[in-house]
Amino acid sequence: MNRPVVLISLESPHSFWRLSAQHERALSAAFPGVEFRAATEEAMPHQLAEANVYFGWRFEPSWLFGAPHLRWITSPAAGTDHLPVAEAQSVGVALTRSYGFHGKPMAEHAMGLVLGFSRGLFMSQLAQRNKIWWKDDLAEEFFDLAGATMTIVGCGSIGEHLARVARSFGMDVIGVRRTPPVSAEGGITWMHTSAVHQAVSVADVVVDLLPATRATDRFFDHDLFSAFKPRSLFLNLGRAVTVDQSALLAALNAGHLRGTALDVFDPKPLPATHPLRLHPRVVLTPKSSTLCRTYMDEAVAFFADNLRRYLTGQPLNGLAETPAARSPYVGG
Repeated sequence: MNRPVVLISLESPHSFWRLSAQHERALSAAFPGVEFRAATEEAMPHQLAEANVYFGWRFEPSWLFGAPHLRWITSPAAGTDHLPVAEAQSVGVALTRSYGFHGKPMAEHAMGLVLGFSRGLFMSQLAQRNKIWWKDDLAEEFFDLAGATMTIVGCGSIGEHLARVARSFGMDVIGVRRTPPVSAEGGITWMHTSAVHQAVSVADVVVDLLPATRATDRFFDHDLFSAFKPRSLFLNLGRAVTVDQSALLAALNAGHLRGTALDVFDPKPLPATHPLRLHPRVVLTPKSSTLCRTYMDEAVAFFADNLRRYLTGQPLNGLAETPAARSPYVGG
């Protein structure tokens, strides 16, 4: 009987997002009955002919036509909007995302941005260039995290991790999602997506962790930003398409928002003269919220657990839904 073939294409200029020789040895030792093959992105479509499983960052829909034995596509990424979910399902190929390890770096990133505003760190970095002393300025700008409220829109596993960190600073947390848990898990006050206007109206900090779907396109629009609590802070660590950037700029320019921090934006990168890049109350980070030295270690561990499930006929973790299968509400 032929051994199952797993084709791996995990290239990156950063070592923590790249499969190492140590990872390859560990997988081969754990699964002696599986043949693991590494492929560059250029060569990968030509090597799919014999593959049963594909583990990589991206997969083009056209590649399915050259993969007659493929049964499972999986990615280390948490999102699936860049993967051919519907096309794979139409030809009977399972497609899974990964989860459980993105929350740690993203929570650290989010809280770093919140602290940058709440403690006046970003203001100080700007003021030190042309002011001798700016303590009075900070006295008008800072806000306490203890007792403040954070609303997380699209509060899944990443949001729950962020909620735990936020609560350690004494913050109250509201989680907004399409299927709120029955119990108040993790000290989160859960609200259905249909109540999102109420959820943002009481928040000092609003964090967008929404995926990219038809239902979430420009979800944060003029109407929703108008519902924000005055002088609140907005962070987007989800997807750029979930925010109407013109509406965001209008809220900033009207003074309705204290500031915003964006890890995602459109286009990427923003032009040098883009108003979001130049705005004094905007902090941009270059889609770096998932930077983590142990990222691939944890991604491989997640994959290995799922590979065991695949080989023994058990249900796979992280199965992606097709866009048509998703409910009209968001943030599952």
